[in-house]
Amino acid sequence: MNTLEQLRSGQLVGAKRLQLVQQLDTFPEEIFTLADTLEVLDLSNNNLKDLPDEFASLKKLKRVFLSFNQFVHIPPVLAKCPALIMIAFKGNQISEFAEHCLPLSTQWLILTDNHITQLPESFGELTQLRKLALAGNRLTTLPHSMQQCQALELVRLSANNLTTVDDWLFELPKLSWLAFAGNDFNKAQSLHNVALAQVQLSEFSLEEQIGEGASGVIHLANWQGQEVALKLFKGAITSDGYPLDEVNCCLQAGIHENLIKVLAYINNPEQLGLVMELISKNYQNLGLPPSLDTCTRDTFAEHTQFTTHAIKHIAKQMVSTLAHLHANNVSHGDVYAHNTMINDEYTVLFGDFGAATNLDSLTGYQRLQMQRIEVRAIGCLIDDLLSVCADNTRDKTSLITLAQQCMNTDMSQRPSFDILKHDLNL
Repeated sequence: MNTLEQLRSGQLVGAKRLQLVQQLDTFPEEIFTLADTLEVLDLSNNNLKDLPDEFASLKKLKRVFLSFNQFVHIPPVLAKCPALIMIAFKGNQISEFAEHCLPLSTQWLILTDNHITQLPESFGELTQLRKLALAGNRLTTLPHSMQQCQALELVRLSANNLTTVDDWLFELPKLSWLAFAGNDFNKAQSLHNVALAQVQLSEFSLEEQIGEGASGVIHLANWQGQEVALKLFKGAITSDGYPLDEVNCCLQAGIHENLIKVLAYINNPEQLGLVMELISKNYQNLGLPPSLDTCTRDTFAEHTQFTTHAIKHIAKQMVSTLAHLHANNVSHGDVYAHNTMINDEYTVLFGDFGAATNLDSLTGYQRLQMQRIEVRAIGCLIDDLLSVCADNTRDKTSLITLAQQCMNTDMSQRPSFDILKHDLNL
């Protein structure tokens, strides 16, 4: 965190990164003294409503964070920024999205939780766009030009007002992580097909917080004489959508040996929750989330290494799990190493249904395409694990080939879950 005082005194000359949180309601002109060096600018959590025309003079700026401000429009000056690749406006009040207001270099666009009703037809010009977050807006349709965004890998469209989704969305050749729950055509109105017991929050003794995600807080709790993990949902729209859709998908997913087991649920007007089996402390996250540099691809802690035997064992379990989910008409939407837990024997536990989507309302073709999209995510996962594999064996060569097949931009040539099971000797 920096201060205006540091900026004005010259202490930040030559800085590549700048973060200011000082209830700003106008853009500080002193920032332009860093025009020759500044690459990352974070002015989130202020009261800004616009950017000056001089903003384009920040010629080396790659990433700008303007979340949780007071913007009602996307400033057109952004289109003039020569190096800008990442733009974040989460949690503003944006309703105006003019034509040609973004730079063609945009790779990562975050517009979660705004008031956007329509994307401009010029959106298709963003052919380098890889990551797009639009959950929690008011979109009723998507522009057909968006099918020109052939580099898209991750798309979040949950909690909008879409009445349908066109086939072209499922045909984007690099799409691997897609979420669109909570729209007009598939929004959950209540919990359904619930075979588990409904319980009351008063039955639990909360001991300590053991985790927190976008949609809720996980507590270590005592219930009926046993320790469990209790996820209490925050109730608001998250980066992935509505909590009710997440709970429905989690319950619809059913039981699989590699899914975190759900024991019961809480469905009170004031609180939604899931009671889950407590995961042994022997388990840890398989990977770390993507970085600013990797954008859509996971990262790993320094010195992490996996053998080809371990990677193959992990891949087998993930394919089996995803095949099970899709057999129950659920897509996960977030197949990543950082959402996967393993123990010392590389046994997988998979969960976090925040980006999951109920596929019941899709056509047969669209459900098939969703499977192919998640097959690509499996390919990316294997490819990420291979990046920290020191082996040089025939098995590694086979895994490289398999990952490439899963990521084939000709979606019809990707292996099915059944073929993957065979290829991994399931």
